[in-house]
Amino acid sequence: MKSREIGARSGRAPLRLGVAAVAFCAASWAMGAGAFAAGAGHAEPGQMTFQQAVTPIAEEMHFFHNWILLPIITAICLFVLGLLIYVMVKFNEKANPTPSRLTHHTGLEVAWTVLPVMILVVIAVPSFRLLAHQLILPDADMTLKVTGHQWYWSYQYPADQGGFGFDSLLKDDKDLDPQNGDIRLLAVDNEAVVPVDKTILVQVTAADVIHSFVIQSFGIRIDAVPGRLNETWFKAEREGLYYGQCSIICGQNHAFMPIAFRVVSQDQYQTWLAVAQKKFASATEKKYAGATDRITVADNAAATPTTGR
Repeated sequence: MKSREIGARSGRAPLRLGVAAVAFCAASWAMGAGAFAAGAGHAEPGQMTFQQAVTPIAEEMHFFHNWILLPIITAICLFVLGLLIYVMVKFNEKANPTPSRLTHHTGLEVAWTVLPVMILVVIAVPSFRLLAHQLILPDADMTLKVTGHQWYWSYQYPADQGGFGFDSLLKDDKDLDPQNGDIRLLAVDNEAVVPVDKTILVQVTAADVIHSFVIQSFGIRIDAVPGRLNETWFKAEREGLYYGQCSIICGQNHAFMPIAFRVVSQDQYQTWLAVAQKKFASATEKKYAGATDRITVADNAAATPTTGR
């Protein structure tokens, strides 16, 4: 009697495992496919999905992952799990004491060759389309040059936008203003400001070693390589403050060179541009004249418009 109970329990074990695995896969897919309503352009505590998408490229990336890659890999995992459970139940030593001597099956061999190819074709079409949208640069409303340093970023606005530049460094803990929404290890002294609903061409390079310029909410990631000018673009469709970080280990203080972009309305951008042109242009002149003065946190606070975070 005990042997029968043990056999029954061992027979139900794979089924229980299968049910648990199916429930886990379904929950994971629902969590990944569901949009996480982050209130700002940074990761939230406990967040397991992408950051909030605010550009067409980021939205296309999220769709490609959540509704193409995730369902396909979930279906593959469930199919393989089903095969494993079938094999454990059907071909265990008790149920099948005499093993089969089958060496090959033409239909199976064709199927496991053709089906993966078809799956890859389904993935390839939207993947190539997304890649083309990322790499083919549209006509830009403005150009912004970004240079990576050990360990901070500098931004250069073109002549038609005032012709000034500034450095952007991590804020010290003593300078953080929690009431202003400053986030430790992400808040910077000088934020890059761009207008909403404008196509921004970003030229990225580095002054010393290779860095990686990444803003998750914009869906952009591009290497900053010394002696090379790489280009990418974004079009932010929502105002706010969006953070990024260098994602290549570039040295001792790699973790302390965040990126901060503030997206504002066109009117607010013009107001900021008028103030920033005076402050940052004078600082740039001092810098190239050999002075060591930099723009202070207070100067940037006066020049930077405030938006919802």
